[in-house]
Order: sequence, then C-alpha cells, then structure tokens
Amino acid sequence: MKSREPFRRNILRGALAAPFALGTASAATGTGTHPVDIPGGLSHLYLKRKARRRRASSADPTGGNRDGFPLEAGASVDIARMEGAGCIRHIWITLHSLEEHYLRRCVLRAWWDGEPQPSIEVPVADFFCVGHAAIANYWSLPMNANTGGDSIERHRMGMNCFFPMPFSKGARLAIENQGAKPLRGLYWYVDYEQYESMPGDALRFHSFWKRENPFPAAYDIAHLPAGPLVNKDGKRNYMILDARGEGHYVGCNLSVDNLNPHHGFSWFGEGDDMIFIDGEPLPSLAGTGTEDYFCYAWGYPGGLSSTPYHGVTVVGELKGKAIYSGKWTMFRFHVEDPIQFEKSIKVTIEAGHANVHANDIASTAYWYQREPHASFPALLPAEKRLPIPEWDSLRSFWKTL
Repeated sequence: MKSREPFRRNILRGALAAPFALGTASAATGTGTHPVDIPGGLSHLYLKRKARRRRASSADPTGGNRDGFPLEAGASVDIARMEGAGCIRHIWITLHSLEEHYLRRCVLRAWWDGEPQPSIEVPVADFFCVGHAAIANYWSLPMNANTGGDSIERHRMGMNCFFPMPFSKGARLAIENQGAKPLRGLYWYVDYEQYESMPGDALRFHSFWKRENPFPAAYDIAHLPAGPLVNKDGKRNYMILDARGEGHYVGCNLSVDNLNPHHGFSWFGEGDDMIFIDGEPLPSLAGTGTEDYFCYAWGYPGGLSSTPYHGVTVVGELKGKAIYSGKWTMFRFHVEDPIQFEKSIKVTIEAGHANVHANDIASTAYWYQREPHASFPALLPAEKRLPIPEWDSLRSFWKTL
C-alpha cells in the first residue's frame, strides 16, 4: 500500500504548533482564577474562554476527498500528537473493514504527558459504548454512535466522545489494527484546546476494557443449593474497575451474552452493584440489581434506549420463550454523581443474584485520577475479544433454560 507518511506529517502539523499565549488569568475569567477554570456546558457558553482551538484529523492534505487513512493489518497510526498543555474536547471516529468483528479487533489508546503506559486502552466500538463488535444508534451526553441505510448493511458507524481529556505536557492518541485484514478507511477528528498551563488539580481521563468468557459462576445453576443465596462481601463479583490513587469514577458500559439462564427464567440481571471505596471491606455503595444500577426497572422490556446518562445500545431477544437471550450492552454515566475516592476504588457487579450466571461479560470503565495510575492488565489478544457466534450463544442458552 502506498505510503501515507507525508499525509501523517500534515495532519500533525497543527497539533505540534506552539501553544497559544493566554495572557493573565484574571483577563480570562475576571476572577483571578486559572484561565481554564471555567465551568463548561450550555449555561456558560457566553463566558469568554481564553484558549486556542486545534484539530488533528484525517483530512486529505491535497484538498481532495481521500480523507480515509488505510491501515494495514498489524499496523498502528497516531491520530493526534499534542505538545504543551491542553484538553481534548471531542473525538469522532469512523472506520471500515471487510473483516468480521473488526470493531473489536481495532484498539484505541491514549497517553498523557509522556507516560510510558496508556491511560486509555479499549477496543474501538466498546470505548464508544457499543459491545460485541456490533453497530448501534444511540445518544448520551458524553458519547453517541450513529448509523443508517447502507451503513447498517456494510456494518459501519460514526462514533463520538465528548469527555474532556486534559494534559499538561502533551498527549498522543493512536489506533491499532490487530486484525488480519487492512482497514479500508480510518477517519477521525480530535478537537482540542491549547492552554498556557493546566491547573494542578486537573485529573487525567482513563478508560480500560476487560472480558471474562465465561464468568466463573459461584454456583452450578442447574443444582442451586436449597435456601436463600447470600452475597455480602462481593468477593466473587465481576470486577468493572480496580483502581488505586485519587480520583473519581464516572461510569461504565457492560456487555453480556446470556449463555447461562435460570431454568424457566431467562433474565440475566438481578446482580447487585457493589462499589468499595478506599479499602472498605464491605460495599461503600450497595445496589439492588443490574437493571437498577443502569437506571431501569423490571429488566429491559423497552429494548434500545437512550438518555443523557444511561441507556441500552445492543439488544438481544425481547419476546417469546427465548426472551433475554443473546447479546446486550448497557451504559451508565456518573456525570452528575461522580463517585470520589482518595486511595482506591473497586467497582463490581454480581453476575445474576449472588453470581449464579456463567455468562460472557465484558466492560469498559471510565474514570479520572491523579497520575501515575497502576498499569492495566494485559489486553486480551484480538481472537480472545471476538463475540461468540450467534448459534453457539443460542445453543448454550437453551441448555440451561
């Protein structure tokens, strides 16, 4: 494939430009505070914001329409490299391959301030709250994805993230194609602001993906013991996030392939969320069920759903004897209610009540913390990330139902 190195240099030229001189802090806010210490959102758009807007994108440097960046199998490309202080405000990505499940074969990574280990390491679609290498139409305040028409037939979608991602000395974002076939086209925008400096209390954004297939159930679902099942300490729960340091947890998405339902009761939920803050031995925050943590009730009878802070993006079966079979993805963002921690946090959820389900479970956690962060466990290789074939999933479902 023809080299795109001149193209790469062109898209990074704006990113490597000298930071914009901001002047004094008081000139920016009128209060003597730091120049970027201004609350964001719609209600504050009228306030002057001293920053220089920048963008790294896949735009064709010749002025033509060859905006897609072809990425060979096994290759990685930096989609943005920034120097100095700033904050990413928006990421848009779309990509396409003829390889099945390419949306889980490709990985998004980000590094802040020259750190050796990434602070974001997630399969591309899972980062944007679409699990199982699926495509989806949904919206929320921090994330969305959209597709339609021949994009559905060709398994393509646009994905957006609006989580702010600050840095003080520089940042780098990359996409790696871990598939066996090339990406026919990778397109992106990384929109960010440049500042003179970053406030010392600015935490760094993190995101990590994991999967357990199957999750090791606490009981044999075909031979449950008599009497009530009890789980007070959460030690055998599915772990969404295990972080050390100081920061706050801001949400997750959870993907489940329902392989192991109760006999005669196919709902995969009822698993309580249990969040442990700063080493407390019992849950600091205890929930009442999977659907309750994701802000629903009585299962997910409505199927696909979008709200500002919670939703269901991938839906399995919703009717008949096989109800709740198949693949599901749901998200919950703690934008208005972040969960703070000073030393550590463990975000867990039961796989069914008292962990009776041995399902295929994957998750993406989102949080801010002060660096350095603990190194992430090694990302599963691409072949271990792929979704279970539909017929295999359904056969497993019927064995226990």
